[in-house]
Amino acid sequence: MEYNRTTPSADGYYMPAEYEPHKGCIMIWPQRPGSWKKNAKDAEQAFCAVMEEITKSEPVYLAAGKKVLARAEAFAAQQKEKYREAIACGRHFPVTVFEAETDDAWARDMAPTFVKKGGSVRAVNWSFNAWGGTVDGLYASWKLDDAFALDFAKREGYFCYDAAPFVLEGGSIHSDGEGTVMVTEACLLSKGRNPQLSKEQIEEKLKAYLGAEKVLWLPRGIYLDETNEHVDNVCAFVGPAEVVLAWTDDPKDPQYPLSLETLQYLELQTDAKGRKIIVHKLPIPDVPVCVTPEDLEGYVFEEGEDTREVGERLAASYVNFYFSNGAVIMPAFGGKNAESDQRAAEILHSICPQREILPVYARDILTGGGNIHCITQQIPQGKAEKE
Repeated sequence: MEYNRTTPSADGYYMPAEYEPHKGCIMIWPQRPGSWKKNAKDAEQAFCAVMEEITKSEPVYLAAGKKVLARAEAFAAQQKEKYREAIACGRHFPVTVFEAETDDAWARDMAPTFVKKGGSVRAVNWSFNAWGGTVDGLYASWKLDDAFALDFAKREGYFCYDAAPFVLEGGSIHSDGEGTVMVTEACLLSKGRNPQLSKEQIEEKLKAYLGAEKVLWLPRGIYLDETNEHVDNVCAFVGPAEVVLAWTDDPKDPQYPLSLETLQYLELQTDAKGRKIIVHKLPIPDVPVCVTPEDLEGYVFEEGEDTREVGERLAASYVNFYFSNGAVIMPAFGGKNAESDQRAAEILHSICPQREILPVYARDILTGGGNIHCITQQIPQGKAEKE
């Protein structure tokens, strides 16, 4: 692995869109007691369900710490046996487990961001500080998470650009692969990220390391999103100059003014190629997803770690989906939101008719603080540049 002191943009590299072909997907086995209750048993089931759907069309590279390595390997072995013939014929894909110690399991924010040029793919490492560091970060120690991107790039032989000490998470950026990147002001201008930099300086960093020509600064994200309102929970590119936006028609819902402000902003914007942005409204669950007393059973919070309270509203959104090579892996919340789940799946099918829409019950991921997009990181199709 090499650390290049130039930038992707200077070398002709850019961040591709998530709906472009993938080599595979990075995930991390959950185990943090302050994120995943009862030894992460419920979370494990949800993560495994997501992996099972992803491997229908692409491989999964699964990191696991020493304490949970055997469980991760057992799952991978079970999948290999279950789909042995399909994997041999290329109709299903394996889960490859490797040992890596992390503080938590949010692969989107900790794994490398990948950039490409032609058939060549390189990695980008950002500084990670648990979504705000000592200002408003969600846990006190993030050293292992911060090291993960560089470690993965070295393991897989990717030429790596090191953007540190610039703080950024993968969930806070969305690219159309054609020069336009979306972020939220609420996140990127938060005091816990890069307070020494102006908005203009932050934009120049994004352009340099993502190969972007234009940055769309959405004002807000999802109500009470503890990441300071990552863009991946509120708005996502589904095509060039085409996005889905988390929405509600209820003016009494606290999400309403946030989404309305974002919609009004997008209606006035064009992308890097001068095209008007097509906005598809993707309604949030009709019934707010809130923390129950049962949800709080079995957590073990460390000193300095963000905690949960009964009645706390969680940042539930259907926008937090993952594009696999053959599908959209969509979070579903079940129960009183069964109709909302169905509506979201139908909307996404109308927008992405060439892909299968695969809802996965994801409430047990949401209670950890994120959702399906947050626990996944795509690797673009292409050749890794070796050392």
